[in-house]
Parts: sequence; structure tokens; C-alpha cells
Amino acid sequence: MILIGAHPLNARIRINVSGVVQGVGYRYYTFRIARKLSLTGYVQNKPNGTVEVVAEGEKSNLLRLIEELRIGPPNCSVENLSIKWEPPKSDLQDFRILK
Repeated sequence: MILIGAHPLNARIRINVSGVVQGVGYRYYTFRIARKLSLTGYVQNKPNGTVEVVAEGEKSNLLRLIEELRIGPPNCSVENLSIKWEPPKSDLQDFRILK
């Protein structure tokens, strides 16, 4: 098996979070957890009121991120997570908050 730029246990997820998730610190909460789990990617508010998270790293850490995103920070109310697993691209250097 030849892998360039990706560990065999790495993956990438794209998550859309719906509920009361804007204006309650959800992006900063996500940022702190993703950094703690050594994930790369970004979190951003979407015009439709959802939050989009793209994260890449060890699959076990991505699963932990999903668990934390279901909870969220105080004052938020997560209604649904739409999760799409993707192959890792290794194109992200760190985890960022986008506008």
C-alpha cells in the first residue's frame, strides 16, 4: 500500500449543523475541540443559519468531534448533524474559523 500525504486511518468529514447554532459561540467551541483533537479544517456560519464544519485527521478523533458537536456549547440547541465522510485530501494546514 502506497499512501502519499495521508495515514491509512485518516479521513475527512463535512458536517452541517442545524438548530440554534449561530450567535452562541458554536464556531469557537468547535475550534477549541478540533485543535485539542489535532484536526485540520475549518468551521463557518452559513447564510441559511447552519454551521458547516470540514475536518480531517484520525478517524477516531473525528468520531470524538462528532460526539462533541452533538452537545455544543451552553445556549445552543443542536437539532441535527448532517455528516458526509470523504477521502482525506491533506490540503488543510490547521483548523480555522471562517466568517
